[in-house]
Amino acid sequence: MKQVNIGVIGLGFMGMVHIKSYRKLPGVRIAALSDAFKKPVDGILPGVGGNITDGDALRVDDDCRFYENWEDMIADPAIDLVDICVPTADHVRISVAALAVGKHVVCEKPMARTSGDCGRIVEAAAVSTGHFMPAMCMRFWPGWDWLKQAIDSGTYGKVLAARFRRVSSPPGWSRGNYFKGGESGGALFDLHIHDTDFIQHCFGRPRSVFSSGRTRFSGAIDHVVTSYQVACGAIVTAEGSWIMSEGYPFTMKYTVNFENATADFDISRGPEALKLYQDGKPAEAVDIGDEDGYIRELRHIVECIREGRAPSVVTAEDGLSAVEICEAEEQSAEKGLPVEL
Repeated sequence: MKQVNIGVIGLGFMGMVHIKSYRKLPGVRIAALSDAFKKPVDGILPGVGGNITDGDALRVDDDCRFYENWEDMIADPAIDLVDICVPTADHVRISVAALAVGKHVVCEKPMARTSGDCGRIVEAAAVSTGHFMPAMCMRFWPGWDWLKQAIDSGTYGKVLAARFRRVSSPPGWSRGNYFKGGESGGALFDLHIHDTDFIQHCFGRPRSVFSSGRTRFSGAIDHVVTSYQVACGAIVTAEGSWIMSEGYPFTMKYTVNFENATADFDISRGPEALKLYQDGKPAEAVDIGDEDGYIRELRHIVECIREGRAPSVVTAEDGLSAVEICEAEEQSAEKGLPVEL
């Protein structure tokens, strides 16, 4: 098994999540870390709390190099994969620079604040010897990948209606970045984009969107409810929010009504997060395993590197499309009218 050497840029909440996930993959080494403001102290990286995973500190391996400047890290010939977990405003320049020197790149969502900037990454990836993958983890999330398969296979008939909900109190970390809505895009681009992308993953790119939105913290949209017109004719809606009061738990749910079943996911149910309801049968808890989507998405890019193939579950073009749809949602909320795509 070829060892894949990882360099992680950005040691906030998502950077720590990715480091911990890579450590669960065989043949993967965290070879370098980079952050302009945070560095290991006596070999320890302080923890950062988040919405799903723990905020425990971690010990850095003795042979892991640290770079204050990300430019120096991407110049390191030992690094195979550059993992970008910095604020959205820095995604483009780091992604383009890393791709220009032939590194493989995984970049946290959203790829960029605007579709124009996403296009710069798509162009850079097209001519690079490295592969690029946006970190759209819901395509890999247990119970969500099950739903994609159920829709594609038609096991329970056609989808009649689907509702997605992802809400929380405002982020407790990196607020200086998240609350600059012109750069982060607010909850619409940083949180709700997961469901927007998953909807296009399952139903294809929507024909139009009709959104309502409110701002509270960032100056951008911090609460959004969207109806998506999709080709199959199903009623598809999603809600995303940061405006819940302090102490409100992170909530991640879907309810999908097929012709012959209802699938209901609620992350708060733990091992029984996914339940399936069919007429004439008792409710069934579906076994979805105990790996999260972070591990699965990073395993995918690592396997692609080893096998010399481009990522297929999610592509740079998918990341661009997700931002384009979110831009349409933003426009719809501002105008109070549907926006075609």
